[in-house]
Amino acid sequence: MLQEMLSLDFMQNAFVAAFLVAVACGVMGSYVVVNKIAGTAGGVAHASFGGIGLACFFGFSPMLGALGMALACAFIMGYLTWIDRDRSDTLINVIWAAGMAAGVILTDLTPGYSGDLTSFLFGSILTVPRELLWGMGILTAVILGVSAFFFKPFLAISHDPEFARVRGVPVLRLYMLLMAMIACTVVMAVQTVGLILVIALLTIPAYVAESHSDNLKQMMLLACVFSVTLSLAGLVVAYALNFTVGPMIILFSVLLYALNWGIQKLRGAN
Repeated sequence: MLQEMLSLDFMQNAFVAAFLVAVACGVMGSYVVVNKIAGTAGGVAHASFGGIGLACFFGFSPMLGALGMALACAFIMGYLTWIDRDRSDTLINVIWAAGMAAGVILTDLTPGYSGDLTSFLFGSILTVPRELLWGMGILTAVILGVSAFFFKPFLAISHDPEFARVRGVPVLRLYMLLMAMIACTVVMAVQTVGLILVIALLTIPAYVAESHSDNLKQMMLLACVFSVTLSLAGLVVAYALNFTVGPMIILFSVLLYALNWGIQKLRGAN
């Protein structure tokens, strides 16, 4: 069956797309978990739907619209969480809801729009064109390069931002850069699991990896391994059963989380 899948052009594209998105999610998901900003990342993902609606209304690329809106919301939400994390939840949820609502309304207002919103909400990895893979590859390379170059400052602001500020680290600018990278990862993952499920792919592999890691580098490596394995396994099984790929990937992720939780409980009992 695997040989049959790899003989199909669209499945080759899907495998490459799944790998690229999984690696980006493994790295950026680790930052999301360490910084405890899963809610913020989820807000960015859902609010970016407003950009898709805007793109449909004005007639340009939905992915470009999603990226622009995701970046704008990431900066706003990032600033809100940075200045007052305890009170930012309400505003983040408002932006989250406003983005989703605006996206639906704008597509309703688009003359002659007949697209399928389900592909944006739950992913459409089997329809990824080869030319988009180049953009996804470049974006993944940028995410990995920036993450490696700023690893020590990112680590500092993730664990002790006050101490980092005293040492002269530009904490707010680095935090905004981190939020921008998360936004880019979210938009990439739209092709794989969709806006509704992207936060699970960002966080679950990283959560599991954290429980088996001694440091952030090890956590990122394990998160990438888990994320790639889950994505490719979900793709293969979904193809075999004729299911939607995105939800299948997330189902495997939830099963991994449950298995890890059970193992941790057994270890604790002993």
